[in-house]
Amino acid sequence: MRYIWVIPLLALATATGFDSYTSVRQKLDSIDSDRLRPGSHVRLTPPELEAYAVHEAPDGVRNPRVELPEPGLVKASAVVDFGRVRRAQGHPPGWLLGKLLDGERPVSVTAHIRSSGGSATVDVQRVEISGVVIDGSTLDFLIQNILLPVYPTATVGRPFGLGHRVERLDVQRGAVDVVIGR
Repeated sequence: MRYIWVIPLLALATATGFDSYTSVRQKLDSIDSDRLRPGSHVRLTPPELEAYAVHEAPDGVRNPRVELPEPGLVKASAVVDFGRVRRAQGHPPGWLLGKLLDGERPVSVTAHIRSSGGSATVDVQRVEISGVVIDGSTLDFLIQNILLPVYPTATVGRPFGLGHRVERLDVQRGAVDVVIGR
């Protein structure tokens, strides 16, 4: 009977909803603070990554999903209205482009992530939009001529710095470990 006070505390904890987004936000804030000890590992799970995507994705992106099926491989999917995304970013497409971009479409992306020495490289292997698979030289062409001109800060197929003393990202089956260096 003297531990009866635990029940209201558990109810309060459940009601406040310590959820996946709160968890991932705390983990990312701890990395951003630059106060983690060298050698620390911060584990990010697919539900946390999905919760982050739900909160941070632009208008026009819904139902994000993240899978980590094998080491180094990430599969992400969402329902995307490309016209709405462009409008949300302050770049409304013209009439013709709007007709091509408007409407929700299922999109999935498969990418391989390599990381070491404070940098990472994301190699997009396959994109599928409304059931149409884009890969190989067609995918390379679209990345160079559509993605990069629209998003010039995107880094695909070449190394980029991770920052905040992150040594590497260990993409494993079912989790991503962020490893802190010196």
